[in-house]
Amino acid sequence: MESPGVSACGRFLCQGDGSPFFLLGDTAWTLFQRLKRGEVEHYFKVRKKQGFNTVLAVVLSEMDGLRVPNANGHLPLLGEDPARPNEYYFRFVDEVVRMAAETGLYIGLLPTWGDKVDGTRWGIGPQIFNAGNARVYGQFLGRRYRGDGNIIWVMGGDRPAAGFEGIWNAMAEGIAEGLGRRGLFTYHPWGGHSSSAWLHEADWLDMNLLQSGHVRPDEPVWDMVSRDYDRLPVKPVLDGEPNYEDHPINPFARKWQPDFGRFTDYDVRKQAYRSVFSGACGHVYGHHSVWQFLGPDREPVNFPMPAWEEAVLRPGASQLVHLKELILSRPYASRIPDQGMLVDLPPAPAEGDGAALAVWRAGHPCATRCARGAYGLVYVPLAGQAVRVDLGRLSGRVRASWFDPRNGKTFPAGEHANGVVEFVSPVAGPDWVLVLDGV
Repeated sequence: MESPGVSACGRFLCQGDGSPFFLLGDTAWTLFQRLKRGEVEHYFKVRKKQGFNTVLAVVLSEMDGLRVPNANGHLPLLGEDPARPNEYYFRFVDEVVRMAAETGLYIGLLPTWGDKVDGTRWGIGPQIFNAGNARVYGQFLGRRYRGDGNIIWVMGGDRPAAGFEGIWNAMAEGIAEGLGRRGLFTYHPWGGHSSSAWLHEADWLDMNLLQSGHVRPDEPVWDMVSRDYDRLPVKPVLDGEPNYEDHPINPFARKWQPDFGRFTDYDVRKQAYRSVFSGACGHVYGHHSVWQFLGPDREPVNFPMPAWEEAVLRPGASQLVHLKELILSRPYASRIPDQGMLVDLPPAPAEGDGAALAVWRAGHPCATRCARGAYGLVYVPLAGQAVRVDLGRLSGRVRASWFDPRNGKTFPAGEHANGVVEFVSPVAGPDWVLVLDGV
């Protein structure tokens, strides 16, 4: 496999031959630490069958990853020293990376979780990196995985880069030096933020990654993506950590207790479609039990359910392939976000009116289209929701259909001339995609 790169337009990712690469990822942060070979093999096969092409995993794990051995009994570093990697631990990392390639999966490889760099916030840590040993550790990783083309490099790990840019720069530069070639690099920030806040102009950062997070339903990911989409220089943008399926909803910061329910597959779809239709180059899914590989011998983090072997089969994980296939079924490089297609949208209520704002966000539609007018797509989040669409932004007559994001099935909705047309989503659902193709 060959690492994907940035497409010619600068907005998307592509394979080595220039063909589109829609990144559909899964967060498996503790993969190297908590699973054995047979379990990894099973997990990879399930995710590949569900349509995923990328798995994100951390070498130095958040879950006390320096002091708790992996499932094979090995610690990653000798003496918690980044300059002294444990060969036995990294042989398993090698094996997992190559198993992923054999399965047709990329690894979004985080060299370390952020608590090993920024020890000023939550997390076990310990803080072990400085600019000097970060570069040495990066060089080690780059040399070791020089021949593995299925790696996307992800700096960070749920932390802001502010104040630690020198360490992250050194680690990324060290990896590039070890690789002896250009890799694909991004940075995983903390919730509600994007890598662009600190690193947009860093030479090594190829793609901005944001975390819309797990606090409330309907976080305005469309605004977060749009801000990065409009930045210069142009770079792809991706929501790398949206609400996890079955994660407790936490609008009032009550230590993640599930009093307010849990995010469902519907919540997952809403953030995925609105992110991509706003200009994202793909999407990363997550399940609250899978990232921590919850099992009977593991201390649960923030009330997860069910065990990971069951959680990998939750509905949201099987539905996002329909988004990937829908996007890839139309001209790819010409896709642009275009909220101007939607006429007479109600304005957002004032920030102080929390209840009204929550209702508005829940029903917020998002539109994208081909810049040449060949097609348009509108994500409509509510059943029976009316949207007025300016078909004049498309070329000629338009054939409309309703696309079901749960199963990928399509239902005809007539042919229409250019002009403003009102469409009402089917009462079953709750959410739908209005597909508009030039005849």
